[in-house]
Amino acid sequence: MVTGSYPATRFRRTKRTDALRRLVRETTLSVDDLIWPVFLREGDDDETPIPSMPGVARLTIDRVVEAAREAYDLGVPAICLFPYIDTSLKTDLCEEAWNPDNLSNRATRAIKDAVPGMAVMTDVALDPYNINGHDGIVRNGVIVNDESVEALVKMAVAQAEAGADILGPSDMMDGRIGAMRTALEAAGHQDTCILSYAAKYASAFYGPFRDAVGASGLLKGDKKTYQMDPGNTDEAMRLIERDLKEGADLVMVKPGMPYLDICRRVAQTFQAPLFAYQVSGEYAMIKGASLNGWIDGDRAMMESLMAFKRAGCDGILTYFAVDAARAMA
Repeated sequence: MVTGSYPATRFRRTKRTDALRRLVRETTLSVDDLIWPVFLREGDDDETPIPSMPGVARLTIDRVVEAAREAYDLGVPAICLFPYIDTSLKTDLCEEAWNPDNLSNRATRAIKDAVPGMAVMTDVALDPYNINGHDGIVRNGVIVNDESVEALVKMAVAQAEAGADILGPSDMMDGRIGAMRTALEAAGHQDTCILSYAAKYASAFYGPFRDAVGASGLLKGDKKTYQMDPGNTDEAMRLIERDLKEGADLVMVKPGMPYLDICRRVAQTFQAPLFAYQVSGEYAMIKGASLNGWIDGDRAMMESLMAFKRAGCDGILTYFAVDAARAMA
């Protein structure tokens, strides 16, 4: 038994009930914070499961439209499209990337027609269309910057013309945000948002994604000459400052959970909308451990998403978006 005086402050008082815990919670997670990445494939009324991402599949356009409608009805504000392109369309110069009728652009138009209130985000990078598996054009084993930017600009304009609300340049080429913004303004797409993958690290956590878009077997070498060194933090600040000055409306840190320190530093340094991408490897670890009964998957999902908000993120790209929306509903 406690005798004598006792500290007046007992932190357990506000933990006693769910209502009290909610009243003093410092960080909250909402369905409004979620962007749902989905994978596209050609065909009709079909889907292909992705073994390295349990519960995730490549969807035909009609199935993606259904999925977008379900997500929108649950309150998810945005969907992000990643295409799986037939190898016959992959080339050294990536010309399919700016084809007005490529898979991604057709899916964008279909979603905007069927679910006009849903924001559509697209991926601006050449790896789905590149026979070399890189985010830029390869010349004599070197990923060339300026020629890649020219291709990315054409891709960005084509996506804007298809109706994309948010463009997501994930390539990490120097100068691409300024070039895209200039081209979008000239083409009359001044209202199209750019969510720059400004601090994208050369990470081992992207493996399942590369399976999903069909780049794994094609990639020659690695992406360390254009993606960030995992040991750097000051560089992330310089990249984000540059992309904001060049016309980015929103910025992203990728991957997410291994880089929460970067998220926190960005949030404290810049007054700009900050997103993190809970990437395929992060998803696969949580989902795989859950399916094996090693962790409570639903609790781990929600805890991981809350961590992004606590670190200062305004939103999260996550493959859990629809599951989390259902849980919050």
